[in-house]
Parts: sequence; C-alpha cells; structure tokens
Amino acid sequence: MQNYRWLILAAGTLASTSLAAVQIGIGAIAPELRAHYGLSIGQIGVLLGATTAGMTVTLLAWGIVSDRIGERLAIVGGLVGSAVSLGIAARADGFTALVVALVLTGALGASVNSASGRAVMHWFAPDERGLALGIRQAAIPLGGFAGALALPAIVSRWSVHAAFAALAVNSIVWAVLAGLVLRERHVDEDIAQELVSPLRDLRMWVLCSASGLVLAGQLAIMAFVVLFLHDARGLSTAHAALVLAAVQVGGAIARVVVGRLSDREGRRVPLFIRLSGALAVAVAAAALLVHGPLLVLVPVLVVAGVLGMSWNGLSFAAAAEAAGARRSGAAIGFQQTVLGIGGIAIPIAFAALVAGQSWRAAFLASAACSFAGAVLLRPLAEL
Repeated sequence: MQNYRWLILAAGTLASTSLAAVQIGIGAIAPELRAHYGLSIGQIGVLLGATTAGMTVTLLAWGIVSDRIGERLAIVGGLVGSAVSLGIAARADGFTALVVALVLTGALGASVNSASGRAVMHWFAPDERGLALGIRQAAIPLGGFAGALALPAIVSRWSVHAAFAALAVNSIVWAVLAGLVLRERHVDEDIAQELVSPLRDLRMWVLCSASGLVLAGQLAIMAFVVLFLHDARGLSTAHAALVLAAVQVGGAIARVVVGRLSDREGRRVPLFIRLSGALAVAVAAAALLVHGPLLVLVPVLVVAGVLGMSWNGLSFAAAAEAAGARRSGAAIGFQQTVLGIGGIAIPIAFAALVAGQSWRAAFLASAACSFAGAVLLRPLAEL
C-alpha cells in the first residue's frame, strides 16, 4: 500500500494533463484559430479564457463532490464529459459555438484538479506532500508541452477541428487509466462535516487572492507568448510554439524541485514569496526587451515562463494543509476557483492592454501584479 501511493499519484497526474493540454495547447494554435474563425485580438482573449471560465464555475463544487464520493468517480465522470464537450468543439463552425464548447470542457474537466489534489493529501505524509503535489502540478506543463508540440502539427496537417478531436481522444484515454488505477484511502476523520469551512478562513482568502495576482505573470507568458512572437516579432507559429514547449519542460522540472525544497524547509509560503518576486522581475525584463534581439528576448521569456509555472504546487499545498485532510478537496477547489476567476479576467485584460496600449504595457502590468502578490503573501510566511 505504501508503494501504491506512487501509482495513485501517476494516475492523477496523467489524468490532469488532459485539461492542461486544452488550456495551454489552444494558445499554441491561437494564430490559426484567429485566421480560421476571423477573430479579433479581443476575441482571442475570450477564447483563451473560455476553458478557465468553465472551470471556475465548478471547481469548488467538484472539490466538495470528491470529498463525498471519492477521487475515482469524480475524475472519470468529469473527463468523459470533457471528451464529449471537446467533440462538440471539433464540430463548432463559429466563435460562439466554440466558446460554449470550451466552457463546458472546463466545467466538466475541472474534476481532475480538485480530486487529484485530494488524493495526494490522503496518500502522502506532510514530509512528502510538497514533492507529491509538485509532481502532480507538473501535469500542467507536461500537458501544455504535449499540446504545444502536437496541436500546431495537427492543424498544419489537417485542421483546427482535428486538433479538438485529438484532445477529446486524449481525455478518454486518461479517464480509462484513472478508472483502472485510482482507489480510495479512508481516513479517520469524518469528511462529511463542515465541507465548506475553508470559505470562512481569512488565511485562505489572502492566500488565494495573492495567488490570483501572481497568476498574471504566469499567464502573460503561457497564454500569449506564441501570439506575441508571431505578431510582434515575426516568428512562425511552429517556431513560436517551441518557446512555449521549452517553458513547459522547464516548468515541469521546476515544480518537482520546488515541491521538494518546500518539504525540506517545512513551509510553503516563504518559497512562494521568493518565486513571485523573481517572476515579477523576469516579466518586467521581458517587457523592456519586447523590441530587443531575439537571442536575448527568447531566453528571458523562457525564464519568466518557468518561474511562472513553478509556484502552483506551493499554493495548493498551503491551501490544503491549512484546511486539513477532511476538507482538502473543498480547499483546493476554492483556491482554484479564485485562480479561475483570474484566469478569465487576466487574458481579456491583457489582450485589451495590447490592443489599447502595447505589448510592453501589458507585460509591465503583469509584472506589477506578480510583485503585489508577493507583498500580500508576507503575513502568511508561517504556512
């Protein structure tokens, strides 16, 4: 049973790559989506935030559901529903239909985020939890890496519709794996009581608000780097997507390393503060270099992207540990709901700044938000 926890972690991590491939992979084909559907930069911002919008509505609910019925049923049901929605996206012939399908995909696929985090809380002791959640959170850059490499190639060979069909098949594959592998581990606490108490914890509100601010720095790179390099610097979509893929690889490694470091420190937030400050500096540097030499700009974008991907596991671990094991699903769901709100608003606001001001102004605003998040976290340094 002790070794089985790693198989549980592997299944939850792989299941979580499915939604990440949608969220991040769409950014890798943003130029093709714009051309195929005739979209404005503002509509691209809406499209990039659509999956997150759906997640935001259901994350807390999925957390409570997974606390009640367990991780396996929540993950399998959510991923099957997500696959159906992606099948609808593959047949969408207009902007509105595509946005609706992606919102549904996020709403149903959000089950993997709350449920897989809950599984880690139940199967891993505190001195391994940072590492385990770091591995689990590596699912996002791993899924994004796969999406950034595969989707442009699929679109180039076939069509944007084929890209969404491939994402649907991917969701089904990981749903089957989760159904075969995941098992519940019962704890001594009564998980049916006070499931929404994280909503009454002021520390949770501060942690989640700060995380939402830091998210601005992450999404400046993750959602827009391909479009920026394509539109502002003249790179092809395929070459620009390689930058995004590099960020995913570095981000996956960073999440595991950062999780292990937090286990050794015995706290999550102090390292989170340091990473948030470094992210603010890196995104600000990218803003200053928007017209600089590509040989300098691209490495700075990669560093900023890796820093942006590094902190999520710390945020989730701090939220789950502050709430306790019996409410960990609800706590992670609440934390991700707040991040989801940021995930909706940030791409739209970023795109509006690009359209109304410039790419430099949008990157600088994102850097300022990340710095503000680091400042807000300071009172929670004991976590």
